[in-house]
Amino acid sequence: MVEPDRNQNPNLLDEVKRYMKTNSSEEVYAQHIHRLDRPVRGRVLFAKKREVLKNLSEQFAERSVKKFYRALTANAPEQPQGRLEHWHRKEKKKAVLYEYEIQYSEKAILDYTVTPLPDKKFLWEIELHTGKYHQIRAQLAITGCPIIGDELYGSNQPYQKDAIALEAYRLVFHHPVNGLEIDIAKSNFSGLFTSLYTEL
Repeated sequence: MVEPDRNQNPNLLDEVKRYMKTNSSEEVYAQHIHRLDRPVRGRVLFAKKREVLKNLSEQFAERSVKKFYRALTANAPEQPQGRLEHWHRKEKKKAVLYEYEIQYSEKAILDYTVTPLPDKKFLWEIELHTGKYHQIRAQLAITGCPIIGDELYGSNQPYQKDAIALEAYRLVFHHPVNGLEIDIAKSNFSGLFTSLYTEL
């Protein structure tokens, strides 16, 4: 969970502020720039200054930030690589996809490459072009490839408790001051494999 909720569950924002306070006696500022679904692991950007928050929020809004994910599924799509495009609409607490535009729907787009793994599992490398609610989860599911552990979208494969086999492993954006490209690509995806095969 990225930010506090009404139930006071542990969250990243409080942990980041707590960490910053261990290295400073002054009042600290931290704010997340984007979010991840609760069962998804990965990298989340935080700003320590309001002007940085404004700049990076604008980059996300303009879709100039490149977002990459990895996922594990038990099934493979018809094509090992390609693009998925659907019309997306949030209905209650689930994403619903359509082949055509309907009222209140928005375009959802991602590119993917799939690699077969041992034990009939499949690794998806995904570039997310639009960040809609549960987008990756819903789009993989509608192709017949729900993410392992994602019971909400049809997976019957076991995984970690309160988690699914999806990781936001890479972000590419521009430094808010000097404009240089920053590529955050360090991945802990091996943990997905460890968790997967521990559960099986």
